[in-house]
Amino acid sequence: MNEEDRALFRKAMQGVRRLRTEPRQSSARPRRKPRAHFARLEHLAVLQESLAGAASPLEPVEESGDALLFRRGAVNESVFRRLRGGHYRVDGEIDLHGLTAAGVEPALRAFLSEALHHRARVVRVIHGKGLRSGHRGPVLKLVASSFLRRVGAVLAFASAREVDGGSGAILVLLNKRGRAG
Repeated sequence: MNEEDRALFRKAMQGVRRLRTEPRQSSARPRRKPRAHFARLEHLAVLQESLAGAASPLEPVEESGDALLFRRGAVNESVFRRLRGGHYRVDGEIDLHGLTAAGVEPALRAFLSEALHHRARVVRVIHGKGLRSGHRGPVLKLVASSFLRRVGAVLAFASAREVDGGSGAILVLLNKRGRAG
């Protein structure tokens, strides 16, 4: 800025006075931070609803050999391919070995509830290959698969790659919002 510009500025500001700034009068009590009173209850209700099952008809589970494949219509094929290929970080894991068929659903319900609470995106469910189940086949695998199909927050699942457990584990893609798909 040259001297001529400064002179013009001073002339333009002639007669202008600085405003006095006085501290604001504070109220008698400090303001509390606003909170969403029902947000926690609504979150729990959505979580329970999503674990109760999807309202829409279930998409079929494909069985290719021992592998399980399940995908809701809303899941993009490329996302499903990446899930099957093990390209997503696994945010949590549950091992169902040692449980009875009756104990699988409550264990999965509690695990998924916790995973959704922590905003997990992909989890691994280890159910085993059922090699010691005899003629009944892989009982835990079938119960887990059946339950996961009914959970609205489960968008897709696929048997893991061999290095991650193969047909003895399922990689499960969860809804980002923890809501029914």
